[in-house]
Amino acid sequence: MSPSRNDPTAASPRAGAVVTVILASLSMLGPFTIDTVFPAFARIGEQFGADSTAMQQVTSLYMLAFAVMSVFHGPLSDALGRKPVMIAGLVGYVLASIGCALAPNLAVLLVMRTLQGTFAGAATIVSRVVVRDMFAGPQAHKMMSRIMMIFSIAPAIAPVAGGLLLQVGEWPIIFWATAIYGALAMVAVIVLLPETHPAAARSPLRVGAVLRSIGRVGRHPAMIRLALVTAFAMGGQFLYIAAAPIIVVDLFGLGEQDFWVLFVPIITGMLIGAWLSGRLADKVSRTRLVDAALLLAVGAGVLNVVLMLIHPHLPLAMVAPALLSCAIAVAFPVIQLEILDTFPDHRGAAASLGTLASLGFNALLAGVIAPLVTASLLTVALTAASFVLIGTVLWTMHRRAGRRT
Repeated sequence: MSPSRNDPTAASPRAGAVVTVILASLSMLGPFTIDTVFPAFARIGEQFGADSTAMQQVTSLYMLAFAVMSVFHGPLSDALGRKPVMIAGLVGYVLASIGCALAPNLAVLLVMRTLQGTFAGAATIVSRVVVRDMFAGPQAHKMMSRIMMIFSIAPAIAPVAGGLLLQVGEWPIIFWATAIYGALAMVAVIVLLPETHPAAARSPLRVGAVLRSIGRVGRHPAMIRLALVTAFAMGGQFLYIAAAPIIVVDLFGLGEQDFWVLFVPIITGMLIGAWLSGRLADKVSRTRLVDAALLLAVGAGVLNVVLMLIHPHLPLAMVAPALLSCAIAVAFPVIQLEILDTFPDHRGAAASLGTLASLGFNALLAGVIAPLVTASLLTVALTAASFVLIGTVLWTMHRRAGRRT
C-alpha cells in the first residue's frame, strides 16, 4: 500500500517514527490521567472526608465528561483541521490539571476532573483520525497496533508513577505532573506533528453542518453495532482498571505502592495482543481476526470465573484478566479501523461517536457498576465475562447484518 497524498512520513522513516511516538503519547493521555491518581485515593479521601464510593466519582466524572465531549472533538477536527483541535484541547487540559492540584475540597476537585475529561478527548480521539488520514489498509492496521503497544504502557506505569510521586510530595504533585505531561504533548503537536486534514477536504464550520454530520453517522446501523461491540468487549477489561483501587486495596489487601500487581499482567496482555494484531494485519482478514479474538476473550472470561471459584487469590487472580486483555488488544485496532472506514468523508465524527458508547459505558462502570460488583473477585469475574459475552454476540449480529447488506 503506497502512502496517501497527505502522508508526511513518506519522505523519512525517522519522521514516521516521530509521528508514531507523538500519536501514541496523545493516546496515552486518557489512561494516564485516570490511573496516575489511583494510589492517592486513600490520602485524598482522608483529607476531604470521602469514602471509597465518593472517590470513585473522581474517575467517573472525568470519564463522563470525556464521553460527552467526544461527540464534538472529531466533527470539529473535520471542520477546523486536526492540529487546532488537539492544541486547544491540550491547553484546556493543562489548566484543568492545575485546577485539580489547587483544589481545596472534593467538590472543586470533581469540577476540575470534569474539565480534565472535557478537554482530554480532543488529543486522544483526534490522534486516531490522524492515523487513518495518513495510512490505509494493512499499513493503517499496523500503525494503529504500534500506537496501541506504546499506549498500553500507560495504565501500567501510571499508578506506579503515582505511587512514586507520593513518596516525593502530597497528592497534588500528581496533578502537577499531568499538567507538565499535557504541556510537553502540546509543544510536540505544535512543533513536530503535521496537519493531515487539508483545508480543501474540510467540512463547513457551521452548527447545522456539524450536527448533521453527527446525526448522519450516529444513526447508521453499522455505527451503532460497532460502538456497542467496543463498549461491552472493552468493558470486560476496563472493569479491572476502573475498580483498581477497590481490587488492589480491599480485595487483594495491598497498599498504594502495589498497583503494579494488577496493572502489569493486564498491560503485558495488551502489549502482546497489539503486537499480534499488527503481525497478522496482512495475513488474516479483519473480520476473521476479530472473530478469533473475541472467541479467545470469551474463553478467558469463562476461565476467570472457574479460577475464582477454585482459588480466588493471587497469582491466579490475574491469569485470565491478562489473557482477556490480550484478546481485546488484538481486536481493538481492527474495530477502530472498521468504524473509520465506514465513513471516509466524516472520519472525525466517526471517531467521536465510535468512542462515545465505550466512554459512556466506562464512566458508568467506574461510578456505578464497579462499587456494586466488587464484593469479591468472583463477582468481578462474572461481570467481566458477561460483558465480553454480550460484546461477542453483538459482533456476530454485526457480521450477519453485513452479509445481508
